[in-house]
Amino acid sequence: MRVRVVSIGLSAGAVARVRFAASCLWEVVASVRVLRNPGDHAIHLPWVRRVRPALAAAGLVGAGGGLLWQLIPAAPGYLPDFLTPTPAGLDPVLADELAALAGTPAAMVREQLALYGGAPTPELAGLAADPAAGLRRLVREINAYWQIALAADWPRIRLLLEAEVFARARALAGGGAAGLLNDLHEGVRWEGDALCVDQRNCAAPDVPAGSGLVLIPSVFVWPSVLSVAAAEPPQLAYPARGAGTLWELPGGASGALTAVLGPGRARLLAELAAPVSVTELSRRTGMSPAGVSQQLTILRAAGLVTTHREGRSRMNTRTTVADALLSAAG
Repeated sequence: MRVRVVSIGLSAGAVARVRFAASCLWEVVASVRVLRNPGDHAIHLPWVRRVRPALAAAGLVGAGGGLLWQLIPAAPGYLPDFLTPTPAGLDPVLADELAALAGTPAAMVREQLALYGGAPTPELAGLAADPAAGLRRLVREINAYWQIALAADWPRIRLLLEAEVFARARALAGGGAAGLLNDLHEGVRWEGDALCVDQRNCAAPDVPAGSGLVLIPSVFVWPSVLSVAAAEPPQLAYPARGAGTLWELPGGASGALTAVLGPGRARLLAELAAPVSVTELSRRTGMSPAGVSQQLTILRAAGLVTTHREGRSRMNTRTTVADALLSAAG
C-alpha cells in the first residue's frame, strides 16, 4: 500500500471560510465502497447483511452490477471527483445533488474516466462515449440504490450528522481551527498553512492556495477519510462520531444502575452516548415519545442529561456526570 500526503493550502483567509456540509451523494459513494469490501468496515456489517440481497436482486451490486458499481471500485481504487459535487449546506436534498451530478461537463467526465487503470468495462466505456446519456443512467441507478439501501435509515443518519456538526462547532469555538482540524482523523493534520491528508494511492495534486474547505461528516466513510483536493473549494469527508451506534441492537444498562434509577431512565442513559432525539430514543427503547420526554425531564433535572436544539430537532445527550455514573456501575 502506498500512502501519499495530499496538502490542501489554507491561508488565514481560507481558514475563515472552512464550513461544514452534509451530502447524500457522499453517503452513496462511501456506502458502495463498504459493500465492495465489508471486512474493512466492520461496524457496518449489520447494514450490509440487511441491504445487500435486495441491491443484488435489483442488479445494482455484485456480479452484473451497473454503472454505479463499476464507477466505485474497492479501496484504494480511484474514485472520480464528479460523483461528489460540492454540497451546498447542512440540509441536503438528493434530487438537488443528482441535478448537479447530471450537469457535469462531458470533458470532465472523460478526463476523470481516463484516470482508471486498465481496459474500461462496457459500462465505463459507454459513459465516456456519451457522458450525457451515461449520467442520466447513473442518476436512475443512484435513485434506485438510495430507495433500497439508504432511504429508510436516512432520518437517523441525518440526525447523527447534525449532532456531529454541533459537536465540532463547539470544538471550534473552544479550541480554534487548529484544534478542530487536528482532531478530525488520525490521517489529517494541520501543519503551518496546509492541511495534510494521508491518502492511499491518491493521484490528486497538492492545492497550494486554498479558497476555503468543506468538511463533510460521513457515516460510511469510516474508518478512513476521502478528499476531493482539486475541487473549488476542496472537500474532506471524514468519519462522524457515533456511526457504529446506528446499527446496534437495543442494549441495557447494568443491574446496579437499573436498581438506582429504574429501568426506563437507566436504559435511556445507556442509549445517550451520542446526541439523539426523543423520536429516535422512542424507536430504540420501545417507550412512547411522551414517556421518553417525561424520563428525560427527570434526568435533566438531576444533571444527567443535557438538551440542545439542532435545526428543527431537540437533541439529548448524557453529561460527564452520567458518563461517570455509567462507568462506575458497569
